[in-house]
Amino acid sequence: MPVPYDQLDIDKQQVLSDIGYCDDYQPSARIASLVDDYIENYYDLLTPSHSYVIKNIVSVKGDQIVLEDSIILESKVLARLLEQCEKVAIFVLTIGNHLEEMVAYLAENGLVLQAAVLDAIGSGATERLAVFVEGRIRRIAIPQGLSISWRFSPGYCDWEISQQNMIFRALRDDSAGVRLTKGGLMLPQKSISGLIGMGHANSKIENYNPCRTCRKKDCPGRR
Repeated sequence: MPVPYDQLDIDKQQVLSDIGYCDDYQPSARIASLVDDYIENYYDLLTPSHSYVIKNIVSVKGDQIVLEDSIILESKVLARLLEQCEKVAIFVLTIGNHLEEMVAYLAENGLVLQAAVLDAIGSGATERLAVFVEGRIRRIAIPQGLSISWRFSPGYCDWEISQQNMIFRALRDDSAGVRLTKGGLMLPQKSISGLIGMGHANSKIENYNPCRTCRKKDCPGRR
């Protein structure tokens, strides 16, 4: 599905933070200029694409969730969320492989700083694309009297990365140009897959955050 490029605007401060600059430590004029230049021109390296499908929830028992078309998900964390839902939106998105190819080229030629800046921009664009997709799913849910949960991806909490296979099975042949390795990793790397729960507005699923009760304080996905 097409994506308006103005939905993928990047926050300069976030890029600086990703490459190691704190709010109270300003970069040199050279680095600030480099970041500005890359933000202004990175669109040429993007080929954004996304796909999603909405499935009915058949049952939730223990740590197993059964969706229509015999899609089976296994996670206690997801089960607590989806037992409050009627449907689930399963999605995959990517900004394509051109940007990561350029990052690799820069790194191979010793331009480590430039590679780091461009990689941070790519990560930011991927997250912005995820926010855009989330917004589309919300606009589908609202007219049905439904609210949506936060995004969850394989690898979060107790949801094993091997469940990527179920995500792609649910999407069938429409995986937005993203493919899986045998280990369950996605190519291009600047891709996100996962699901969003859809339940009645009074279910309060929008507030479901397993991080509040999780003791793993160093988790990179902590929210």
